[in-house]
Amino acid sequence: MYLAAQKRYDDMQYRYVGSSGLKVSSIALGFWHNFGDVDALSNQRDIVHTAFDNGITYFDLANNYGPPAGSAETNFGRILHEDFTAYRDEMVIASKAGYYMWPGPYGEWGSKKNIIASCNQSLKRLGLDYVDIFYHHRPDPNTPLEETAQALDLLVRQGKALYIGISNYSAEQTAAIAKIFKQLGTPFVIHQARYNMLDRWVEDGLLDTLKDLGKGMVAFSPLAQGRLTDRYLHGIPKDSRASRSSSPFLDKDKVEPTIKIATRLNELAQSRNQSLAEMALAWDLKNEVVASVIVGASRSSQLEDNLKSLVKMDFSTDELAEIDKILNHE
Repeated sequence: MYLAAQKRYDDMQYRYVGSSGLKVSSIALGFWHNFGDVDALSNQRDIVHTAFDNGITYFDLANNYGPPAGSAETNFGRILHEDFTAYRDEMVIASKAGYYMWPGPYGEWGSKKNIIASCNQSLKRLGLDYVDIFYHHRPDPNTPLEETAQALDLLVRQGKALYIGISNYSAEQTAAIAKIFKQLGTPFVIHQARYNMLDRWVEDGLLDTLKDLGKGMVAFSPLAQGRLTDRYLHGIPKDSRASRSSSPFLDKDKVEPTIKIATRLNELAQSRNQSLAEMALAWDLKNEVVASVIVGASRSSQLEDNLKSLVKMDFSTDELAEIDKILNHE
């Protein structure tokens, strides 16, 4: 029987999500990769145990995570019910809908039909009555914002979600749907967006919008899919994701231009007695709007390394200036 570490809350930092009363662990565990049916369940269980034993309380899933799609929720649901029944109220479990999940006109985007059906499917796979946060995964250009917002609001009123989030919305789209949520009285609290030193688009309006609205942000891909780790400092390993021609998100054309930048950033990280990954996570968390960063892990030791970022979170003015110089190729 799994028994959680007694000192699991000693070293983790917890942050409020915007102006809400919800706190999340500043490091979150993401299930995009490594938790599908193609992955060993024993390793999945070990990673989840390690996360919780180190104070990670926020677990981030989506309906289509796997592969195959849906299997990450099914596997996490099994681990949850076999090992974590006694700890459910110590966990913030999130899922999402919006990307392609099933064939036909209702299997993606932001219609009420899709959102309600997706949430019901996710709850069944997870074996839960409710999730703590339910996100709309991407804006839908063909569905009125009012319909999407009303569907998400309904999930809260049905007791299927405690809080609502959105993901991949622009600053303008965020402000627009936030206005509707306010009229409905929906507990919309969080926006999930890609944010790292190599991809800073959220700084062009979104972070300011979220701050003005009193909403929090959780950052995904804080390590730029490995480009902000030591994985690619000496080129592209043959066994890496970037070396596979079938990878839709990372390839050599994305990695090669950033190797020199990563090398210089690594030198700065070493001067701070950190790894590049530790510095990259701390850099994301320096912004007060960012409540948490989502990390993936293929093994427990990888997750434990990422947790070391919490040891040194502060940056000097000179260090921040040097990072900007490196990123601007100066």
